[in-house]
Amino acid sequence: MTASTSDCLSPSDRSDRPPPVRFPYGPHVWKEIAHLLLNLPMALIGFTFVVVALLLGCGLSVTVVGLPLLALSLLGARYLGRIERARARVLLGEWVDEPSPAQAGLRDRGFLPWLWASLKDPVGWRTALYSLVRLPWGVLTFTVVVVGLFVLWPVLPYLVRALANGDRAMVRGLLCPSDELERRIAELESDRGVVVDTAAADLRRIERDLHDGAQARLVALAIGLGMAKEKLTGDFKDPVAAAAMVDEAHGEVKLALQELRDLARGIHPAVLTDRGLDAALSSIASRCTAPVKVTVELTGRPAQAIEGIAYFTVSELLQNVSKHSGARNASVDVWRAGNRLLIKVKDDGRGGARLDGGTGMSGLADRLGAVDGVFALDSPVGGPTTVTAELPWRDREGEHGNTRDHQAGGGAKRAAGVGKTPVRKR
Repeated sequence: MTASTSDCLSPSDRSDRPPPVRFPYGPHVWKEIAHLLLNLPMALIGFTFVVVALLLGCGLSVTVVGLPLLALSLLGARYLGRIERARARVLLGEWVDEPSPAQAGLRDRGFLPWLWASLKDPVGWRTALYSLVRLPWGVLTFTVVVVGLFVLWPVLPYLVRALANGDRAMVRGLLCPSDELERRIAELESDRGVVVDTAAADLRRIERDLHDGAQARLVALAIGLGMAKEKLTGDFKDPVAAAAMVDEAHGEVKLALQELRDLARGIHPAVLTDRGLDAALSSIASRCTAPVKVTVELTGRPAQAIEGIAYFTVSELLQNVSKHSGARNASVDVWRAGNRLLIKVKDDGRGGARLDGGTGMSGLADRLGAVDGVFALDSPVGGPTTVTAELPWRDREGEHGNTRDHQAGGGAKRAAGVGKTPVRKR
């Protein structure tokens, strides 16, 4: 059998040969052709809507209905932009992030704040501009593609690619979010709502604990002392009964003081304020039903708010270990990586924990997300369970970290053994 010429070529010789000729009318070309042909009808719809709605809204702005109509027109332009972004994703393969949602939440604050936010919405105005400039472009692309299909079909793929690149540039320039600041504002607004809800829930918990615990004991104490006073100073004196009542009141005082200490520890433990995370985490680890190894590698102390969130995160996770995991051993590791505070809590329990499992995991993820943190959970059925949390590191006022900065990815490398799904709240 005679070897072919290609079989005799060495790999280096073969690499110098030109690539094989590819048929120019591939699936991607037909998608681009479909997109360019749809430009004209979509441009007509968008141009007509924008011209009629905006001109009508601007013309009637001297009346009561003009400005609300203009605001609704900009909201409608947003929906046109959403359709155009979806069309670009499907036919052009151009993925553009969705902008932050409209200021619908401002309706709860009143009509005027919502109206003002809608009228100055940059996304709506840029989408309106996109719809205006698309009409002449849609006529051009439709004409070139239709003529090319019948006359210029050998060079049509190259014309289609050039026109499609122009479409991609328009989508990126006018339909993508204006900048990262806009998205960041939306995230902060969402986080602010989480912080407010969390603070309100904490206040309700403190009020309930005070009302049902210490307050009830203090009321019983006042009644007992009043009865003891009657036994000592009344017409029917009974010093023995009065002594018994005073002794019982003394016990109630001790219990009330213990409940107040527990409540104060739940708000912000004194050991955390005085001695930092190492001692505070060792304290809560000693109350866990499973032996816990605590390792804290910090040369400084973070800001009080971050330190408090780290403490309560570990406290909640160790409570889950005690109540739900059935673990025999657990560990807590805390360290700093660059400008991030890393926490990893691991146990050898039964696993199966979920963010929606009713064990407080979702609340922890919300609390960390409110301060630009990350909460990652890995808990296969049968265990082990590993929770990794990241918090932004901010030095305390008047303190500066002496630790040599590492890359923030160092924390991720240390937790690299965790097959986790990160959950961030924006």
